[in-house]
Amino acid sequence: MKRPVLAALAVLLAGAAFGVAQAATFKLTLLVAADDTRLERSRTERAYLGHPGGPAVDGLQAALKEAKFELDAAGAALTLETVPVANAQAAKDAALKAEKGGAAVLLSDLPGDWTLAAVDAVKLPVLNLGDASDRLREQDCRPRLLHLLPSERMRTDALAQTLAAARWGQVLLLTGPTPLDAQRSATAQASIKRYGLKLVAAKPFKLSGDPRERDLANLKLLTGNATYDVVWVVDSDGEFARTLPYRTSLPRPVVGDAGLTALAWSAQFERFGAPQVSRRFTKATGRPMTAHDWAAWMAGKAIVTAATEVPKGPAAALAKALTDLEFDGSKGTPMSFRAWDGQLRQPMLLTDGQGVVAMAPVEGVLHPKNNLDTLGADAPEKLCKVARP
Repeated sequence: MKRPVLAALAVLLAGAAFGVAQAATFKLTLLVAADDTRLERSRTERAYLGHPGGPAVDGLQAALKEAKFELDAAGAALTLETVPVANAQAAKDAALKAEKGGAAVLLSDLPGDWTLAAVDAVKLPVLNLGDASDRLREQDCRPRLLHLLPSERMRTDALAQTLAAARWGQVLLLTGPTPLDAQRSATAQASIKRYGLKLVAAKPFKLSGDPRERDLANLKLLTGNATYDVVWVVDSDGEFARTLPYRTSLPRPVVGDAGLTALAWSAQFERFGAPQVSRRFTKATGRPMTAHDWAAWMAGKAIVTAATEVPKGPAAALAKALTDLEFDGSKGTPMSFRAWDGQLRQPMLLTDGQGVVAMAPVEGVLHPKNNLDTLGADAPEKLCKVARP
C-alpha cells in the first residue's frame, strides 16, 4: 500500500477515534424498592395478570444489550446503575446523589409518592416504569415525569371499547375492599360511561376469615340476582379475581383483573416482531415477559433511540429527544409521549393469559388526530396543569 494511502487511512482512523472520544456516556439510574412486596415468591409464582413477574432491571438490561451494535455505530454509550431505596426520603436522597453523579435519566419502579419525591428533588427526566395510577398523569403530574406503563384509565378504556364492539353492554361490577380498588373501580365506571355501556349493578367483595363476612366472597351470591353480559372485577391484589372465571351464577365472561385483561404486553403476542422480543427476554431471564417487563424494556428502547439521535449529548439534548421522537415497541405503530401528561401513547393488548384476542383502540373508534388518544385522558379533558418542557 502506498504511503499517501496509508497516511489518509491513519487520518481517518484518528478522526474516528476522536469522534468516539467526543461521544457522551449517558448515565442511567434505576430506583427500585428495597423490599418490593410485588416480587414475593408466593405472588410471582401465581403470575396474576397485570402484575410484575420479576425486577424491572431485567427489561432495561435486555433493551440495552439488544442495542449494543446500534449504540456502537452511533458512537453513543449508556451505563446503568440500580439503586434500592426503602422509602420516599431515601428515593429523594438517591435521586439527588444520581444527579450530582452525572446521571442523565432517572428511572423509577417505585410507589407513586416515592416517585414524586424523587422527581421533585432533581431537574432530570424521570421515567415511571411501575405505577399505573392516573393521579401521576393528572393532579400529581410533573413536567419532567414520563410514563411507560399504561395508565389505569388506558386499561379500562381498552376494555370498555372491546366490550362495546362485542355488544356486551350490560356490566356487573365487582370491587375489592382496598382504597386502591375503590379508585380503580371509579376509573372503570368512567370508562363504562364513556363508551356507552350500562352498569347494571356494583357489588363489593372481600376475602375474609370472619364468618360474618362470608357472603362477601360467595361467588354465586355476588353474581346472582342480576342480568348481565359480562362480569368486570376490580381486584388489585389478584387472589379473588383468579377464582372468578367459570364460577359465575350466569355463564358469562369475566374481564378486568381476571379473564380478559387489557395489558401493555403479553408473551403470547404474535405480531410485529413481538415473538422475537419475548424470546430474547425469556432466553436472558428464564421467565416470560410481562407488561411491567415491556415497560422497562420500552424505556430502554426510548433512551437508546434518543441517545443515537444525540450521541454527543449534552444530557439536556437527550431529555428533549425523549419527548420529541417516536419509538418502535413492536406493537405495530409508532409511539410517542403525550405533551399534556407525559404518558406514552400505545396500543393495548386484550389477553386471557393464553393468547392475545384483540387490540385496542378497536376498529371504528376514531380520534381527530391520533386514535391512540382514545385510550386514557385526552388533551381536552386533561387535569395536569403544569407546563411541560
